[in-house]
This record gives sequence, structure tokens and C-alpha cells, in this order.
Amino acid sequence: MHAPADSKPKPKLLPVRFLLQFAAVTLIWGSTWLVIRDQIGTVPPSWSVAYRFLIAGVVMMGVCLATGRSLKAAAPAHGFFLAMALFQFTLNFNFVYRAEAYVTSGLVAVAFALLVVPNAALAWIFLKQRVTLRFAWGATLGIVGVGLLFWQEFGTIGGGAGIGLTLTLLGVLSASVGNVLQAGERGRALDIMVTLAWSMLYGGLANAVFAWGVSGPPTIETTPTYIAGLLYLAVVASALAFSIYYDMIRAVGPARAAYSSVVIPFVAMGLSTLFEGYRWTNLAFFGVALAVAGLYIALRARAR
Repeated sequence: MHAPADSKPKPKLLPVRFLLQFAAVTLIWGSTWLVIRDQIGTVPPSWSVAYRFLIAGVVMMGVCLATGRSLKAAAPAHGFFLAMALFQFTLNFNFVYRAEAYVTSGLVAVAFALLVVPNAALAWIFLKQRVTLRFAWGATLGIVGVGLLFWQEFGTIGGGAGIGLTLTLLGVLSASVGNVLQAGERGRALDIMVTLAWSMLYGGLANAVFAWGVSGPPTIETTPTYIAGLLYLAVVASALAFSIYYDMIRAVGPARAAYSSVVIPFVAMGLSTLFEGYRWTNLAFFGVALAVAGLYIALRARAR
């Protein structure tokens, strides 16, 4: 006896909460690249990064206290927080802020979407997670696509494109180390909100020490544009967006949550076109299409 046709299990729809979170993270992180561009100027990049994460760390501390989370942690946990601060919130963002002095924010965003590639490589080396042939194929397409985008830039800004690409890739590698640290046994054992609070605060302090060493005493730009951008990056793009993103990971898993990185480059490149005068060519269109297609294939391979 056959079961009725309508008794077959139906595909499970994603919850509305996830879709709203996905939209929020995509729009926030898609816009941050352009806002970072306005933080580069009078204030040295390292001081802008320091201010951002000092504010974000204090905000996250307040959130933890308001939600009843204990900020007490053992010495090994603080060692983990310091490692996260170094790779995720110090090296990563110093490289990114400096990269945007050479190339448009949209290009940095597209290149940063390839974060999934070193994430997978480091997870394979340190966490023994398998890398499939399909993932390798998709990652290769993505890398070629980003290469085509930057190849176009070499013809217009010369060596500056090479510097921008190098700084961006160093930022990607630094962020990847932070991501893999989070995925390890110690990272999973810690409350993510507390981890973000301490790591962002330590990152802000580390950036301040670094900034003082390379750029001298603190300087600040008091224009409304700079202050508004700084608060947006600290409160919305750091404290809020990271909290939402990690809640998404807990709800639907890292593979589905990572699909935001497929959409973010479209937002970033659109804003770059409107506000930075990015000029599209056939090679640029092909490069973006190839990069996003490759990233999609790679993420689909990881989701299986």
C-alpha cells in the first residue's frame, strides 16, 4: 500500500527570524566598506580602528551585564580572548583600513568574500575538516574572478592595486585565523557574547598601543561625518552585527549563515558605483560574476 502523495515530507522553510537577520547582516556589512572609506583621512587608520573597537567592546560589556552574563573568565579564556583580539580585531582591520586607501571599497568587499577559502584550508589543517573537490573548484573560480577585478585596476592605478590587493589578502588571512579559533574546541566552549566583549575591548587597547607607536598620540576628527561613521561601525557593524551573525550560526548552522558573504559584495559594489564612481567594464562584470559563482559553489559544497 502506497502512502498518499501529500504525505511526503515538505522542504523545511527558513524561519522568518533568520531571513530578517540575514537581511540585516547583509545590509550592514555590505555598507561598512564604504563607511570605512570615510574614516581614512585626518585620523590615522590605526586610531580609527582603536576607537571603533574600544567603543564596541564597552557596548558589548554593557550588553553582557544587561543580559545577566558573567564577565568573569579564567586565565586560559583571557589568552583566547587576546588571540581573537590580535587576529580578528587588530591585524584584520588594520590591513582592511589601509587597503581602502589604494582601491575602492567594493573591490575590498569582493576580495574579502573569499574568506571561506582560507577558512576551509585552516579548518582542514587544524580541525581535520574535509575539503571536497567541488569546494576546491568553486574556490578556484572565486580566486580567478577576484584576480580579474584587480587586473582591471592595475591598468588605472598601477602599483596601488597591488598594494591594495596584498593588504586585503593579509586582512583575509588574519580574519580567517580568528574564525578558525572560534570554531575550535575552546572557542565553542565560551559564551560568544562574552568572547566578543573581551576580544573587542582587548582589540581596541591593542590597536591604541599600536597606533601610538606608529602614528603618535591620539587624534580625532570632530566632523559629523566622521563621528557618525565611527559610531555606526562600532555599535551597528561591530557590536550588533557580530551578535546577530553568531545567533544565526547557532540557529541554522555556519554553512547557511555564510551565504551572506555571497550577497554582501553586490551591496558593496553597488554603493561603490554610486558614491565612489567605480566604472564597470565587461572584464569587471565577468570578474564579479565569476567570483560570486565560485563562492556559491564552494559554500554549497561545504553545506553538504
